[in-house]
Amino acid sequence: MGSQPINLAIRFLLELTALAALAYWGWTQHDGLLRIVLAIGLPVFAAVLWATFAVPDDPSRSGKAPVPVPGIVRLVLELAFFAFAAWALFDAGNTAASLILAVVVVIHYAVSYDRIAWLLKQ
Repeated sequence: MGSQPINLAIRFLLELTALAALAYWGWTQHDGLLRIVLAIGLPVFAAVLWATFAVPDDPSRSGKAPVPVPGIVRLVLELAFFAFAAWALFDAGNTAASLILAVVVVIHYAVSYDRIAWLLKQ
């Protein structure tokens, strides 16, 4: 299921939602220039980490790994990314959005059990 096209599309939408959540959180935390820096910089930093540290030949990605890491490291990076995004929504006062994001992420990873097993073997 982890490489099924609909599941990959959901994963991509989750990634975009998490990046938007980080931007929103950055925007709500400060005023002035720091607000803009956080709203732009935090999602860019997270996206760079997401794209850089990968497992070689990951079937859910292009297979390219700029910085190859073991599967468990990639799994922890992904879970930390989504957990931080859910927390950011909660901290910004959007409890319902935070809960929805967290639940959809958990369901997505449950459905992607084959990918998780693959990551743990790498």
